Amino acid sequence: MAIDLVKAFFRQYGMEDRIREFTVSSATVELAAEALGCAGCRIAKSLSFSVNGEPILVVAAGDAKVDNAKFKAQFAVKAKMLSPEDTLARIGHAVGGVCPFAAKEGVKVYLDASLKRFETVFPACGSSNSAIELTIPELEKYSACAGWVDVCKGWDA
Repeated sequence: MAIDLVKAFFRQYGMEDRIREFTVSSATVELAAEALGCAGCRIAKSLSFSVNGEPILVVAAGDAKVDNAKFKAQFAVKAKMLSPEDTLARIGHAVGGVCPFAAKEGVKVYLDASLKRFETVFPACGSSNSAIELTIPELEKYSACAGWVDVCKGWDA
């Protein structure tokens, strides 16, 4: 299971014990916020796309929505999310637990500017009932992000 890969990933940094597993689903922003007792905007959702045939993840705040014009300006292609089947096959995590940790080789990770307003955020950990609280510098480090992008809207209103 993907959560086992994520646990092994964080074990190498002595951080496996920071992963939280819930008895309830955290598969959506709303469910994750409820399970964690935090505002939905602090959930770091990982969105999977295909860019020129290559899988990428954009990690964004829970209250952010992809802005098609910004996405096209950043990546020079129309935003095309992967299907749930393709997400599992190409990213390595099932929808509901997609995260930027222990993803398949070749998956580029980008962090959206919508996250920068928080000290800590909560990305999933490979299952639909897990999360980890990370500072923004920790998220940068452990996601091995290719960079910051500004491809979302609705969070800065």
